[in-house]
Amino acid sequence: MKFYVLTLFPDMIRDGFQTSITGRAMEKGLLSLETVNIRDFSVNNRGRVDDYPYGGGAGMVMQAEPVYRAWQSVVSGMEKKPRTLYMSPQGRVFDQQMAQEFSQEEELILLCGHYEGMDERLIEEIVDEEVSIGDYVLTGGELPALVVMDAVSRLVGGVLHNEESAEYDSFHDGLLEYPQYSRPEEWHGKVVPSILLSGYHANVDRWRREQSLLRTMERRPDLMEHAQLTKEDKKFVATVQNSTK
Repeated sequence: MKFYVLTLFPDMIRDGFQTSITGRAMEKGLLSLETVNIRDFSVNNRGRVDDYPYGGGAGMVMQAEPVYRAWQSVVSGMEKKPRTLYMSPQGRVFDQQMAQEFSQEEELILLCGHYEGMDERLIEEIVDEEVSIGDYVLTGGELPALVVMDAVSRLVGGVLHNEESAEYDSFHDGLLEYPQYSRPEEWHGKVVPSILLSGYHANVDRWRREQSLLRTMERRPDLMEHAQLTKEDKKFVATVQNSTK
């Protein structure tokens, strides 16, 4: 998986991505990152890439031409243009399903906006999809880009040491993850559930599944509508719902 990030702050992207799991994956050649500084493609000698909005209003707007030139520097000569994502509060809200979808790509271009956003003509020209990480506004698109890259990267084969890690994460099958415990067996008077110490893997798996169901029902009931439930799951959910009536 190769990421290209068009940004005004390439160091912010590099410093955030070249650490921890993603950094190690880059060292192994499983992930690749290329940052493109949009200011390098400014149409004036001062490196300016923004201007006042037509029609008036507060703030500045990023100009189309510098961003387009930056994008062309990436795609020029490519037989197939990578999918281009624009980090925008107006986009589709990012979730695990989108992370799975994006992880199937070999290359992704992520465009980070600033100020009051991008010239709409540029968005129409090069952007395949606008992506939001939530219903709030940030100072720029770099943090959303890092969020998307991190979520996508951990789904790339070999990035995680334990391939089962992603399989049982929250949202993998529409449910929140079950509670986790580690040593010591007792801490501050609280003990690890005895079933986790039993050694019966089938019972442990079922307990974890039921805990995922309970946690999702309590904390994110909105997810239950689209969760991937087995017949046994549905029977457990019905039992819980009946007991609370």
